[in-house]
Amino acid sequence: MSAETHDRLEGFDTTIHAPNRLRVCALLEAAGEAEFGLVQKQLDLSASALSKHVTVLMDAGYVEQRKAVRDTRQRVWLRLTRRGREAYQGHLEALRAIVGPSDPAL
Repeated sequence: MSAETHDRLEGFDTTIHAPNRLRVCALLEAAGEAEFGLVQKQLDLSASALSKHVTVLMDAGYVEQRKAVRDTRQRVWLRLTRRGREAYQGHLEALRAIVGPSDPAL
């Protein structure tokens, strides 16, 4: 692997790259914080599937959760940590570098 290829892959993050985890990160980056049920609905995932992806992201230090009671029910809110936001942004930059410029004239 050449140094140039390695540089393009520097921010590539296999933890984030899994499609549903990438979607979770994208949603949380845009929302700042979102309730678990809303994320589940927006991404059309089962609670167990989303929970597994969130656990992987939490284990990596990319997502944190906040629990609180709302309307007499326990709710869980998710948000990207600073480390998660940086990893997500780095991953997007690596993907852009891999696919190249979007303008064919460049």
